[in-house]
Amino acid sequence: MEFSRIGDDVLLRLDPGEEIHQSIQSLSEHGIDCAVITSGIGRVRDIQMGYLDSDGIYQTLVHEGPMELLSTQGNLAPGPGGPFTHLHTLMSDNGHSVHGGHLYHATIHVVGEIHLRVLDSNAMKRVPTDTDFVALKFCDME
Repeated sequence: MEFSRIGDDVLLRLDPGEEIHQSIQSLSEHGIDCAVITSGIGRVRDIQMGYLDSDGIYQTLVHEGPMELLSTQGNLAPGPGGPFTHLHTLMSDNGHSVHGGHLYHATIHVVGEIHLRVLDSNAMKRVPTDTDFVALKFCDME
């Protein structure tokens, strides 16, 4: 992984074998623990994505991959146990069928290119709920 920070913008390049969530969360070692993830493209494998059902339980589906990472958005925030990433994604398989949803896991197959906009560490955080969902809470900025 390599990244460049220009003001509040971070450009991140992920290399083969790196996991997307772990890589973004590792930015906290460089003082970046709160950000909006505005875009992500590349090629990934070992994909797990899904959705939160009406009972608040995540339903998942595994795609062996590889697939083209068409779009990724979300955020990075302090959470229970450390940095927490919440990502949604669109990917296409080799037949050009598009799959999307909440991203649980994806390993870089060729490359990952991600843009983040860094926020003040006190802007937001993630807090547990009585379901699988870990809620976004905005902090008092006074």
